[in-house]
Amino acid sequence: MSKTDSLPGSGSQDSNVAEFSVTEISAALKRTVEDTYGYVRVRGEISGYRGPHSSGHAYFSMKDDRARLEAVIWRGVFSKLKIRPEEGMECIATGKLTTYPGSSKYQIVIERIEPAGVGALMALLEERRKKLAAEGLFDNERKQPIPFLPKTIGVVTSPTGAVIRDILHRLRDRFPTHVLVWPVRVQGETSGREVAAAINGFNQLDGSEIARPDLLIVARGGGSLEDLWGFNDEAVVRAVAASTIPVISAVGHETDWTLIDHVADQRAPTPTGAAEMAVPVRHDLENTVATLNLRNVQAMQRSLDQQRNALRSLARAMPALDSLFGMPRQRFDTAAQRLTAALSSNTVAHRTRLIKAGSQVSPRMLAIHFARARDRKTQATLRLGTVMARIVERRRDNWRRVGALKPDMLSRQITLGRTALGDRTARMDRAFVSSFRRVSQKLDGQAQLLKLVSYQSVLQRGFALVRDGEGQPIRAASQTSMLQHISLEFADGRVAAVVQDGAAAPQTPKPKPKKATPTKPPGNQGSLF
Repeated sequence: MSKTDSLPGSGSQDSNVAEFSVTEISAALKRTVEDTYGYVRVRGEISGYRGPHSSGHAYFSMKDDRARLEAVIWRGVFSKLKIRPEEGMECIATGKLTTYPGSSKYQIVIERIEPAGVGALMALLEERRKKLAAEGLFDNERKQPIPFLPKTIGVVTSPTGAVIRDILHRLRDRFPTHVLVWPVRVQGETSGREVAAAINGFNQLDGSEIARPDLLIVARGGGSLEDLWGFNDEAVVRAVAASTIPVISAVGHETDWTLIDHVADQRAPTPTGAAEMAVPVRHDLENTVATLNLRNVQAMQRSLDQQRNALRSLARAMPALDSLFGMPRQRFDTAAQRLTAALSSNTVAHRTRLIKAGSQVSPRMLAIHFARARDRKTQATLRLGTVMARIVERRRDNWRRVGALKPDMLSRQITLGRTALGDRTARMDRAFVSSFRRVSQKLDGQAQLLKLVSYQSVLQRGFALVRDGEGQPIRAASQTSMLQHISLEFADGRVAAVVQDGAAAPQTPKPKPKKATPTKPPGNQGSLF
């Protein structure tokens, strides 16, 4: 050996150590870990869970107070899990311990997961209940009333168990009705998804091919907490809350409670109790209807008897027909007898007055009346001359007093008179303008009204006025005859036509005469006319 080879740290001493690539050493570690541990059960708390990845796989960690272990659940296993992982849940995971060479870490590939004991299940259930209750899914205001007599009932349960037979038997005994059964698994990994799908499926029925249920019953027999866990699934609870059809939950026995019992519109202690809540007893309804019908008939009979007795009492109290008309008839006969004598007496009295008046009328009496009238006229003429003379004298006195006034006083009187005349003239002008404005407004309104009710406004909308040869309007087709000459007046003119086979044949229109331009009246009052 040379001196150089004996030097420490020269590398010759490590020439016998085997060399590995990174891939080889990672594969060796993977085989070692998998062969040494194989399948293991690991208990810990789930951390970093964010739901399944877009690929369908789920990645998270399991930890305790001292260590941390990466975990993965493949997509095919995740869809079959009975208990889904949740953040912070303490569970027991069963799977294979392996390594992931891509990041130099070891992990557990989980094939089954379960809560760490019944206490953990209860804690998970309570946490989920609080979460859903905080969203208001359990509020009584959301619950719908159960229909009194549903025509169709949908049942979500296992088709082979004793539950469906108990429900059908109880419905048949109480009130036979149409039942639709949606078969589902009521226990196992897919139970929750199937129940939620059945509830949503019933709500999506439109009634065209399959009758839409008026009521849903979700039923299952009793069992342990793990057996009933599918009815604590969040998807089931949300499906019941979103259902527009009322839902009765009948899961387990009286002491069994699941989350579906809180959100359902009605909870039944047993499936048989759900059937009893769904429909009434037909025999009891028939007895009730018969009793009500009997009471109605008896009430009507009593009412008729009472009215008949009242009518008889009133009839006895009323007087007879002859007694009612006896007195008026007697008064009429008496008046008829007195009328003949009264007419004769009246005729005699008028004749006497006429003879007396005729004896007073003679030429001498008429001459006396004319003489008296002539005297009264002469006296009135004399009095009229005297009165007129007095009036003339008073007017002369007034003019003398005016003439005796001084020029300045006369000028003042004239000025005052002119001012008073100006004021009266101004008031008269204002009154005339106001009166003229009112009359103009009234006339404009009447003109507008006349325009609205005029037939010409109807012609403006596309109608025509039919007239006969004399210009009279024709209001019906029955007023026309074959080859009759008529005219059709439109908004823009008239067209001549001849009636042929019940239809008017237009002729050559005559030239429309020009309208004479109206002359505007003089003065400011021309708008009135």
